[in-house]
Amino acid sequence: MATSEFWQRLAASMTSVQDVERLSASDRPLAARGSSKIWILLDIFTVMASVTAATIYEFHNRSLGARGLWHVALTHSQHAILLFGMLCFYTLSIVVLSRSMSLYSPNRLSGYLHEQRLSAQACFTAGLWLAGTLYLIRDYDAPRTVVLLTIAFVTILLAARRLAFRIHLYRKFEHGVGTRNVLIVGTGPEAQALRHHLDNVRNLGYAFKGFIEVPSNAENGHQTPAGDVLGTLDSLFQHTRRLFVDEIFFTTRCEREVVEGVLIEARRSGVDLRVVPDLYDGLAWNNPIEFVGQFPTIPLHSGTVPELGLHFKRVFDIVFSVLVLLLLSPVFLAVAIAIKLDSSGPAFYASDRIGKKGRVFKCIKFRTMVQDAEKRRAELMHLNERQDVLFKVSNDPRITAVGGWLRKHSLDELPQFFNVLKGDMSVVGPRPPIASEVKEYKLSHLRRLAVMPGITGLWQVQGRQDPSFASYVSMDMTYIDNWSLWLDFKIVIRTVAVVLAGTGT
Repeated sequence: MATSEFWQRLAASMTSVQDVERLSASDRPLAARGSSKIWILLDIFTVMASVTAATIYEFHNRSLGARGLWHVALTHSQHAILLFGMLCFYTLSIVVLSRSMSLYSPNRLSGYLHEQRLSAQACFTAGLWLAGTLYLIRDYDAPRTVVLLTIAFVTILLAARRLAFRIHLYRKFEHGVGTRNVLIVGTGPEAQALRHHLDNVRNLGYAFKGFIEVPSNAENGHQTPAGDVLGTLDSLFQHTRRLFVDEIFFTTRCEREVVEGVLIEARRSGVDLRVVPDLYDGLAWNNPIEFVGQFPTIPLHSGTVPELGLHFKRVFDIVFSVLVLLLLSPVFLAVAIAIKLDSSGPAFYASDRIGKKGRVFKCIKFRTMVQDAEKRRAELMHLNERQDVLFKVSNDPRITAVGGWLRKHSLDELPQFFNVLKGDMSVVGPRPPIASEVKEYKLSHLRRLAVMPGITGLWQVQGRQDPSFASYVSMDMTYIDNWSLWLDFKIVIRTVAVVLAGTGT
């Protein structure tokens, strides 16, 4: 295959084949680090809860009561130390076994029954280790009932927790939430079979976006619908950015240098890269095989995702939104009444906005304009004070009297906390654009849509009066590249100051 100038530049930027292999093998544990921490913490909590429940049950059967429980804890310190040591040993065993059985890897890649079997195996094996250790140290006074009940409780609770998580995950996939967008390189029978598998096994959480053709590999034995072929390798990462692709699957042979170039660019773009085994000798050495449903694949690169931080961000969104909605419910009522008295029409206004990965959702706000505001927008385009795709007019005649006051104090945004609870938005993030704005985006601007949109953001507290769209995008990119929970907290605090100062427009 004739390598294009684009791929030649990528190949020229390589250090060595050994560096590519070493880096691709080292990326995987970093990618899974966030989710592994969450599962490990949950497993530790489950074991602690089980040991506590089993111990309380044992003391209850002995009719010791609460007073007797404290007496045992204070007077039988050796017994308490033994129980604590048993807890630590069993917890460590569960974590080590679960990790060795890949129970902390992405749950969507394995079947539910397979996961349950491995979970039960880990619990019982850890139980055997614990029983064997107690026998070897000849601690015949260890409470056997507590040991057996702990193993039973842990097995049941882990199974129930994983089942609940699966049900929650599958329901999200059914609504297109949390799915991973996929491009398949190749158009042959293997590519078609993989596409069919991903489309039919929805529990895997993959959304097929299209094929990338490799012209030199004339895969004439299988017809591919023209609409499914997006382009060739030269345009691979243009489509990756445009379609918010999370993973690329290689199902056909092509030049090794080209695959190495794709690997380098995937690393730069934060896109996961997988190949079908035995296609590229040596390139996937030291990389484990992962089954995507029934298809064995080898991950060459897995992007780093701060999953633990994102889970805490979601918890913060829910707690903060509930508090705001409860505490400000009288304000909601007063504002709704004021809007109804000021002008005809509903108190709330819902508009289609573009969210994460191009997902359309209804963004809820207090109505601040007259009912036919959208129809009159074209008449005011010549007064636009913003640049490029943004639209803003001072003293906009469509804004009502109450609406102007709400905008000044940013109170029109309050109903969006319902969007946060629903999962369409976050408290902090880039503002969700409308479809007409997204149509004018350049390819680089689409990166704003790679994260959850927010009610407030860096631009709202730092550059709100700057009319430049470039500055608008630059601040969103700065937020995405430097995101942390601490940054979100600082933006929320500064947003409160902005609202109290009434500097909104």
